[in-house]
Formats: sequence, C-alpha cells, structure tokens
Amino acid sequence: MPSRLRPVPLPHVTLTPVPDPPYDGERRAPEPATDGSLALAPAAPRPLVWGPPGSVPDERHLRHLGQALAEILTGRRPPETVADRLTDRAYAELVRAGRMIVTSSRPLVGRPHVKQPKEGAVEMCLLMHCGERHHVLAVRLERRGVQWLCTDFETA
Repeated sequence: MPSRLRPVPLPHVTLTPVPDPPYDGERRAPEPATDGSLALAPAAPRPLVWGPPGSVPDERHLRHLGQALAEILTGRRPPETVADRLTDRAYAELVRAGRMIVTSSRPLVGRPHVKQPKEGAVEMCLLMHCGERHHVLAVRLERRGVQWLCTDFETA
C-alpha cells in the first residue's frame, strides 16, 4: 500500500535589514540595530557633558544630535527623544515646527562643521541628505552648568 505524502511546512524567511553605509568614507564597527533611529532614549536623561569648561563638544555627539533633529524634522522620530538636550524654548519651537521636511527616505546627516563664536557656545552646520533633495541644519548649543543644551536651530 503506497504511503501518503504529507505537506511539509516551509521555513519562515525574513529579510535582513541593510546596514547604513559609513559616513564620509569612515570605517566603523557595526552598531546594534535600533530600527533606523539613533538610540537617544528619553527614559534615562543624561546631560551632554564633554570635557572641561570651554572645550568644544565631541564631533560624534554633535552628529548624533544632528541626526536625531533631522529625523524629528522629517517626522521619523518623536521630539520627546531629545527633550533633555534642548532648552525649553528650543524644544517648544521643535514641537511647533513638527514635520518640516518631506522625504521618502531616511535622512542622513554629514560631518558637522563646528565653530565656537565665544566661550561656552558652539554653532554647527550639517548637510542633511534627504533622498534626492538636500537640506541644511544649523544648531546652536550653549553650556549650561556642566551640560550642553541646544538653544536654537534652523533649517533650509
């Protein structure tokens, strides 16, 4: 008597996310996946403390803040994720601005261009790659005690 063949369930196949390319030709070790967003969680607020008074903040921290702001301005991240890094006025302006930039792809920021116009103040400018269009993000940070806070931002 011939045996009946039973259908075998196929294995479940999922797509692996494509890692982001390194910025500006840099080689970096892979970072843990955070579903397309930088891991700036508001659950554990931590001040942005960089070096002794008068020192310019670390470029990596500035780029991460710029990336988070770019994601907020494109509607891909809620503003609460950076609330502890902005003054009350700058945060209110960010919430009011909402989604200012329309893009179908995730924004990527380039290397920050940093100037220190006076002691305790840093201004940076970043190029945001938003698919076919590019935008500019300008950010001013001021040292408040031991931490740096974003006091103003502007995009075009």
